[in-house]
Amino acid sequence: AAAPLGQVSELAEQLEERLFHNYGYHNELIQERLRALTEVMESMEEIQAELRNICHTVEEVYRDLCL
Repeated sequence: AAAPLGQVSELAEQLEERLFHNYGYHNELIQERLRALTEVMESMEEIQAELRNICHTVEEVYRDLCL
């Protein structure tokens, strides 16, 4: 026997709500991961800048000592 139309539309509504809930949840997770990744990238840029400064300093010291 076929399910009554009311039952089908109720199930469809429940499914839609569940999908929206799951989408929202995963969307938030993805946003969090992107924020974390952005922070990591920014700190890597800072570290690279510090390393460049250190290399520059070492070059100057080397020049003063050896040339």
